[in-house]
Amino acid sequence: MALATANDLHADSLVSLSQAKVGCDFQIKVLSGPACDQLRDLGFCETLQVRKLADGRNLICSVCGTRLALSRELASQVMVAVA
Repeated sequence: MALATANDLHADSLVSLSQAKVGCDFQIKVLSGPACDQLRDLGFCETLQVRKLADGRNLICSVCGTRLALSRELASQVMVAVA
């Protein structure tokens, strides 16, 4: 019972990258969606640290010292937790 509660709390603490606050560091936890395989091919995968730099029509984030622009739709498929 306690394990199920801990898992629920962990899942509730995740937000999508499109909802995340600009200027904060996050750790990618889950990639789920049709275009996420392309992100993995670019090296954008679970456990990676990411910083959201700008929010607008497209999101700009910093990953491993490289800036990457993502559409809002794609960013909504990337679930992150505060690092």
